[in-house]
Amino acid sequence: MSFRKAVSLLKPVHGVLRPSGFGLNRSYSAVAEARALLETELDSIRLAGTWKGERVITSKQGPHINVHGSSGGILNFCANNYLGLSSHPEVVQAGVEALQAYGAGLSSVRFICGTQDLHKNLEQKLAQFHEREDCILYASCFDANAGLFEVLLGPDDAVLSDELNHASIIDGIRLSRAKRLRYKHMDLSDLESKLREAQSSRMRLVVTDGVFSMDGDVAPLPGICDLAEQYGAMVFIDECHATGFLGPRGRGTDELLGVMDRVQIVNSTLGKALGGAAGGYTVGPKPLIDLLRQRSRPYLFSNSLPPPVVGCATKAVELLLASNEIAQSMSAKTMRFRNKMTAAGFTIAGTAHPICPVMLGDARLASVMADDMLKLGVYVIGFSYPVVPKGKARIRVQISAAHTDDDIDHCVDAFIQTGRKHGVVF
Repeated sequence: MSFRKAVSLLKPVHGVLRPSGFGLNRSYSAVAEARALLETELDSIRLAGTWKGERVITSKQGPHINVHGSSGGILNFCANNYLGLSSHPEVVQAGVEALQAYGAGLSSVRFICGTQDLHKNLEQKLAQFHEREDCILYASCFDANAGLFEVLLGPDDAVLSDELNHASIIDGIRLSRAKRLRYKHMDLSDLESKLREAQSSRMRLVVTDGVFSMDGDVAPLPGICDLAEQYGAMVFIDECHATGFLGPRGRGTDELLGVMDRVQIVNSTLGKALGGAAGGYTVGPKPLIDLLRQRSRPYLFSNSLPPPVVGCATKAVELLLASNEIAQSMSAKTMRFRNKMTAAGFTIAGTAHPICPVMLGDARLASVMADDMLKLGVYVIGFSYPVVPKGKARIRVQISAAHTDDDIDHCVDAFIQTGRKHGVVF
């Protein structure tokens, strides 16, 4: 008997699940066995030091937060709040006004009665921001990645994907019927080899993160575009960890590397630099966006983004369209942290991105050090398998435009104190 079937035969009696009906002893035994298996699996995660607890924040998101169980304010160095817009007064006010004018939600998908002028306005501004023809909104960028490849690619096509692409890209590609070729991480020689292998395919799509979120390294887009043009392929990038702050105007990795006119499709998120609430999107050629509106399953079968979320994201995009001042403030703060940590003896992965992974290797060490950092007033999280490969555990620090130099220096000092305690630095 399946675990789901066994559970369906249980009925609550005085708040406790008890078996009822024919064959209940067997059903109850199956549930007990399944529960034991689940507990064993959970115990193995705890023993490996890869258990992911959830700390409870009791304040709004920002560089300074309150955390349940901790006294006083805590410095937050692990949010994707790159530009500090999650609690920006104008962004918050735009959400309040959208809530009052448009309601809490649409209770509908977009094609039934879930499209407001608010949604169309945000899509237009995002297309303008990325300098693409059109845009389609999703509930998340995970949904945008899940909805793209199945629609765009068929069995006669090929998709060439960096081996360290985000999980949502991997899952989205699995939904397509295209030939799947995985190339070594940022390895242009291997990509070229795979492009040669895919020459018999009707259409070829090279897929990469613009910035790889666990390491903070930037994809070699000029070389990728060169190869794509040489072998007749299109280029897709996921810009979740670049939109809003990379490049002179914060347009992303393609602007940073001067290839905005050579990358055909961009997926990104509203849930990080652009207000930090929720939502994702695809920008690209209008015929592609039109087709996604007709066939993309996450778009067709998910409720519309709530008006307050759309209002907040719209204001965030408007702020960035009006000025690049916030985006330009990131570089100096990022290098201040990286340089001070390197000088102290820590190994920091990546180069100049505000994702600054402090490499530790051991999962338990990363977890314990993160807990000790919290005691010193700094909120960071240890990352370990399966989020990163085994043996590559780290504490991923993320710099925000909202951090001050004093905030950064406090964080570095806490790392040095904790690192000495655990023998990481001396």
